[in-house]
Amino acid sequence: MKTDIEIAQEAKLAPITEIAAGLGISADDIELYGRYKAKLSDEYIERISSNPDGKLVLVTAINPTPAGEGKTTTTVGLGQAFGKLGKKAVIALREPSLGPCFGVKGGAAGGGYAQVVPMEDLNLHFTGDFHAITAANNLCAALLDNHIQQGNELNIDARNIVWKRCLDMNDRVLRNVVVGLGAKSDGFVREDHFVITVASEIMAVLCLADDMADLKKRLGVMVVAYDMSGKPVTASDIGAVGSMAALLKDALKPNLIQTLEHTPAIVHGGPFANIAHGCNSVRATRTALKMADYCITEAGFGADLGAEKFFDIKCRQAGLKPDAVVLVATVRALKYNGGVAKEDLNSENMDALKLGISNLEKHIENLQKYGVPVIVTLNAFVSDTDAETSFVRQFCESKGCEFALSKVWEHGGEGGIELAEKVLHTLDTRPSDFHVLYDEDDSIGSKINRISTEIYGSDGVEYMPAALKQMSVLEKNGFGNLPVCMAKTQYSLSDDADKLGRPSGFKINVREMYVSAGAGFIVVLTGSVMTMPGLSKSPAAYRIDVDETGKITGLF
Repeated sequence: MKTDIEIAQEAKLAPITEIAAGLGISADDIELYGRYKAKLSDEYIERISSNPDGKLVLVTAINPTPAGEGKTTTTVGLGQAFGKLGKKAVIALREPSLGPCFGVKGGAAGGGYAQVVPMEDLNLHFTGDFHAITAANNLCAALLDNHIQQGNELNIDARNIVWKRCLDMNDRVLRNVVVGLGAKSDGFVREDHFVITVASEIMAVLCLADDMADLKKRLGVMVVAYDMSGKPVTASDIGAVGSMAALLKDALKPNLIQTLEHTPAIVHGGPFANIAHGCNSVRATRTALKMADYCITEAGFGADLGAEKFFDIKCRQAGLKPDAVVLVATVRALKYNGGVAKEDLNSENMDALKLGISNLEKHIENLQKYGVPVIVTLNAFVSDTDAETSFVRQFCESKGCEFALSKVWEHGGEGGIELAEKVLHTLDTRPSDFHVLYDEDDSIGSKINRISTEIYGSDGVEYMPAALKQMSVLEKNGFGNLPVCMAKTQYSLSDDADKLGRPSGFKINVREMYVSAGAGFIVVLTGSVMTMPGLSKSPAAYRIDVDETGKITGLF
């Protein structure tokens, strides 16, 4: 079997103007970034805003494992299958971060014959959106330190600066740094921190903003520090809004590319789901809903993170109402959750499958809490046996879910026909009764407890003293009515990555929380999750190269 990048590089792409024309978009309504990438103009987005909405289908997954689940692959393949069935569908995805591309996780273009292309462009610099976000974030940091250097008119407490610099790379040594060393003219010496760009509040703000006016409003209320009396200091207070917005002007526009089978794909924004809200931009999703009869989108990592935040943060803020959810699993991942080592997953093991399927069971139960019909799809591997597949099918149907095999990695859209037909049948016969999990007026502690007990299955929540103090300050400053964005390991329903399956008898450990006022949520850090990842002993960067013709190798 060819590698993902080999398949992508051998594909014959259509000019992006042809993809746009197939959607009724004229050449004047797109801004070209070469032959195969374009941004949708603000004028076009405004012009179609009165179109009726299509159906919204969310693709999510069980907790990720080293065995692989194929959530993005399934999303792309499902969109291609809709095209095979003559349905007008648009895929809406997140942009990849450079950190995991050069780390362990890899890119986010799908896989096999269910990919969005151009794959190398998407996984690397793409249209520069992440660079713009990085620049805007660090401009805000520079203006903050400059304000203090130039007299500190706002009486900012240099010991209570909460705005962090960012870089879109896994670089652990930047987590905790000291800045301002040197002469008096080099600034005040203080401890500072970096987060990865996809954890920057500006990433979340860009992905939740309706338009430029809303973007500037959200940028303005971002809390960057506290003054000596404990009151919040915002980006607006330090005069950072206009210049940040100028850097983000083009990044706010959604990007249009295509799949291997020329299905239109809007790829825009990319907050991590384990440390941010994990969804592509509201503008991208809304635009896709106006452009087509079906919008197929995804949320990051497992349903306990991505789907929960898609529902409780993105849908709540944007007024979106999903019509169906596709939950992706694999026999291999379920056996891994049942205790089988990665090297033994190719062998049939019904006992392990019966143990590991508890992880899938919990995700089904969680999604059903939101009133949205669930279709489980098993991303097929050649090592799967008929007995294993039959067991999973019967289990899902006993839980009131539709079930379909997906073979899109190997066969592209043709391999997703069974899944597409099940999704269409569900959309036609089972109306969604979508609702969020908690009320905004609930206390911060109540929201955290609701997610922890109902979604993760914990016995409750334990708070570090610093987190309790931060909660009190947030409520005192009027942020108590915001939804919460839980920062948690993606590998387990708990906050301990080693607890696989459906763990019980645990509590969620909250060590820190802070407000992302521009994004409109409170970030709650649990366990040992990091907002600046590090590289592994053997990162993918060691295997990525480019030859003398400009051909890139090693991306996956």
